[in-house]
Amino acid sequence: MRAVRNTDSGIRVAEVEELGAPGVRLTIASAGICGTDVSFATSGVLGYTYGHEFAGTASDGACYAVEPTVYCGECDQCRAGHVQRCNAPEHGTLGIFRDGGMCDAVTVAENMLVRLPSGLDVRDACLVEPASVAWHGVRSAALEPGERVAVVGGGSIGLLAAAAARQRGFDVDVEVRHKHQRIAAERLGLGSADGVYDVVIDAAGSEAGLARCAELARAGGRVVLLGVYQHTAPIPGIVSLVKELIYIHSIAYGRHDGVRDTEQAAAMLAGNPEIAQTVITHRFPLDDAAEAFRVASDRASGAIKVVLHP
Repeated sequence: MRAVRNTDSGIRVAEVEELGAPGVRLTIASAGICGTDVSFATSGVLGYTYGHEFAGTASDGACYAVEPTVYCGECDQCRAGHVQRCNAPEHGTLGIFRDGGMCDAVTVAENMLVRLPSGLDVRDACLVEPASVAWHGVRSAALEPGERVAVVGGGSIGLLAAAAARQRGFDVDVEVRHKHQRIAAERLGLGSADGVYDVVIDAAGSEAGLARCAELARAGGRVVLLGVYQHTAPIPGIVSLVKELIYIHSIAYGRHDGVRDTEQAAAMLAGNPEIAQTVITHRFPLDDAAEAFRVASDRASGAIKVVLHP
């Protein structure tokens, strides 16, 4: 079968053997390209099939998104619902240093399946994974009624985080870099950042973005780190100290009172089709993966979420 892999010559579609692993076999309908995928491809990470944002159809016709976390279910973190913090050696994520979903078909463990609610097309359902990251981050912010919320960063995670906060009943403003991101934000009913905020969500993952978060946060405010920093997060010292800012780290998704973040994210997308229509800006057939990665890496070109399909 076809699979997207990184090579010494860049992203290529290779013929690989489909593994007969235990679980549920999905024919892939959509696979999103994450900023992490672009970063890994650029830095030469090899040896596995890319893709941790994907959805597909089972042999019985049922459609699912995939929660790609590999976890033991038995450690203290898993029992508390924090499967993203699993302590077991096998803990990890499909599509990150192990085979993922940018391929024709994949077999996944049954506990990774997220049944799609009515109203969410499987061709859009690769958004469930990044939307879950955003949903978990907003939940981690512990928003209180009446609080002002801002998001710094107009990529897919930033827009999805803003959508998640709006879903919970909050007005949200977004600070973006590019014109097409502002257009997308306005389509989702998001304003422009102005003044100070109780909660600021970092979805930029840059030194300048994090500095802007600290600037926008009120004294005693909270900054949620959704941006990925490979080494040291450049937290601005003086302003954080003077304002006594609280920094909240958020990674992936888990369970809260027995409810999966992935299920709530899927419900959000199903209830507001405008989100997927706005965030997904480009679609490419699997065979054009190299071009899809090129477009995904060029944010100024108009890309927000680039999706591969069969």
